[in-house]
Amino acid sequence: MARLSKQDWLTAALTALAEGGVSAVAVVPLAQRLGVTRGSFYWHFTDRTELLRDALLWWEQQGTIAVIDQVAPIADPRDKLRRLFLIAITEDPASGLEPALVAHADDPVVAPILQRVTERRVAFLTEAYAELGLSAARARQQAVVAYSAYVGWMQLRRATPGALPEVVDDPEALAYLVDTLTRTSEAGTADGVR
Repeated sequence: MARLSKQDWLTAALTALAEGGVSAVAVVPLAQRLGVTRGSFYWHFTDRTELLRDALLWWEQQGTIAVIDQVAPIADPRDKLRRLFLIAITEDPASGLEPALVAHADDPVVAPILQRVTERRVAFLTEAYAELGLSAARARQQAVVAYSAYVGWMQLRRATPGALPEVVDDPEALAYLVDTLTRTSEAGTADGVR
């Protein structure tokens, strides 16, 4: 059997985190899941904290920085937002990870990375809504509401998929969500919708 890569361990850690929270990121169960000994783990990491931190840094890179880099060049802000929300909701590498991270926001390893990711995502959304013509304050408000809707959608998809099938595999519901999140309202407009 080939030696596992560091990425194999990071992916396994994120999957475990999504399924069972921070406590599920443990060396022995992960090694068993991967079918290797603990020695494979120590080839790449000094301890569990390093694994958790590196996995979250990889998630930050792939789930935030790379996604922003992918959609930032899109000239039309509405198209940019649509593409961003579609990627965020449909290309979830570790299903349930976002709600698990929010649930463990007080963990000393999770907290600073989750804080940084949230700030970066909301700042990017704010810029995109401002590009649509919203004032700075209104763009920030819209970004916070949109991000809250995204986090809520992901939580519902994880917690109650049977009760709310729309959040799992309903293309019409997804299209409606994306349309709703890309619409803006500004006080003083005639119809309230831009």
